[in-house]
Amino acid sequence: MARGPLYQQDYNPQFSGHETFPLRYGWLKKCFDRVSQTEHEPGNKPLCWGDDAIARFGVGKNMVASMRHWATVAGIIEEPTGANQVKTTQLGQLLFGDGGLDPYLENPNSLWLIHWKLATEWKKKTTWYWAFSHYSAVTFERDKFVERLQRDWPKAAKATVKNDVACFLRTYAVQPSSSKAGRDDSLECPLTELGLIKPVSKRDEFRFVRGQKTTLGNGTFVYALLEFWKEFSPTSSTLSFEAIAHEPGSPGRLFLLDENDVADRLFNIDSVAGHALRWSETAGLKQVIRSPNFDFEDALDFIRNDFESSDEREAAQCL
Repeated sequence: MARGPLYQQDYNPQFSGHETFPLRYGWLKKCFDRVSQTEHEPGNKPLCWGDDAIARFGVGKNMVASMRHWATVAGIIEEPTGANQVKTTQLGQLLFGDGGLDPYLENPNSLWLIHWKLATEWKKKTTWYWAFSHYSAVTFERDKFVERLQRDWPKAAKATVKNDVACFLRTYAVQPSSSKAGRDDSLECPLTELGLIKPVSKRDEFRFVRGQKTTLGNGTFVYALLEFWKEFSPTSSTLSFEAIAHEPGSPGRLFLLDENDVADRLFNIDSVAGHALRWSETAGLKQVIRSPNFDFEDALDFIRNDFESSDEREAAQCL
């Protein structure tokens, strides 16, 4: 029987919210800026998404709803339940705030972070979580992918699932250009740069690209590991290699890493995380040990190292 939150008895799958539009360049920054400008005012939700948002963002009503959806599921903004308020998050402030690390998403680690947030958002992004955590095929046809989803959630409308899968594929796979599609359609989602899903020669067939991810920083990996740990086993001081590499929602699964890459990163985790985490192979048990004094809320601190090292490399290349 499948494990994980998607297969809890009371789970309610979600195959909508994006209005069929994949995430586009500039959307997260625009949403963050608007929420940041208004979040100190009580009841700022209408100020962000009201009728004047169409003119402010320069898009249609459905696209405003899509922008709001992506900024929320990417963890850049949050809308507390029952409140008429929208707030920026710590991650949003880290990337897009004053002095933000990467307001224009020029560093691949920003894209890895956004992907991580989408693929772990099991409450609102069923297809995303299921595809990276549960779907075992390497190559797949679009229609069979839809059928497999419907097998698990037969009550979902096929048209809705089909549209969600189409949006999922446009999020990650570069779409072939055509005379009917404009340039904006063929280059619409920044996450295609990660190369996680690629089209193959046969029409409507794709493959997941598993293996080493050279653009994924170790600090970003550690952040993801700690987020997974907090969700999977928050009270435990140890986390096994098997869980990190293979458990639904784990870094190994969601980043499509092979076992060797996971092992290499964990072997060197002491140098990345300092005294917060250390790798152990005592008595044949391969596991990461967490310092009892470490607070999960400090996980974002490790991300900065990836951006600082990238800046140092760019500065060295200019000399």
